[in-house]
Amino acid sequence: MNLATQGSKAEAAEAFMLGRLALVLDLSGALYLPDERTLIVADLHLEKGSAYAARGVLLPPYDSASTLALLGATIRRHQPARVIALGDSFHDRGAEARLGDASYGVLRALQQGRDWLWITGNHDPAISEAMGGTVLDGLELGGVRLRHEPSTDDAPEIAGHLHPAAKVRMRGRALRRRCFALSAKRCVMPAMGAYAGGLNVRDAAFAPLFRTGLSAHLLGDRRLFRIDRRLLLPD
Repeated sequence: MNLATQGSKAEAAEAFMLGRLALVLDLSGALYLPDERTLIVADLHLEKGSAYAARGVLLPPYDSASTLALLGATIRRHQPARVIALGDSFHDRGAEARLGDASYGVLRALQQGRDWLWITGNHDPAISEAMGGTVLDGLELGGVRLRHEPSTDDAPEIAGHLHPAAKVRMRGRALRRRCFALSAKRCVMPAMGAYAGGLNVRDAAFAPLFRTGLSAHLLGDRRLFRIDRRLLLPD
């Protein structure tokens, strides 16, 4: 089903406030902070395909190129002065070595002329200097914490890790898409990685993070769709 047919006006982004930060939810799955000229992405999982291939699960070996192409298009659209990757940018400790010359070249080209911050994740607890940028465990902007794994306290935060996805019923058919999981104090971002997959926001892992106020913002074909918690379906 083409999600874009469900709305009368195509909207590729939505704007919200989290703490003191103005957030623009982008159709790519990225967040743009216009006041900070900062683009935030989560869970690129570069070289997941080659990791699976090493275990005998053969997938088309184009996930890194596809993910970097999406990231590049998003950067060109927003022209950020800074990019922050919220962890699990590389699928495992060996991903850097498996990253092909072409993808490596694209990554380094995207870093040119802007600050690039890698936040470490559970898949990539260490990132080498060869990948460019600055490596951090986390940081804070405008009173909002940026980290890989979401916490359960009440401090405003933006995180990744859980790869949120939502399932809804539209025109009699069930539809499942990656989504932003959002409340007044928390945003859990969808994974941008081509092979990253998604965990249903009705899963128990989300319950302590969104006790009240959860809305899911589905990534449609040409626009985002805000879905009330009451309409979200389990898998």
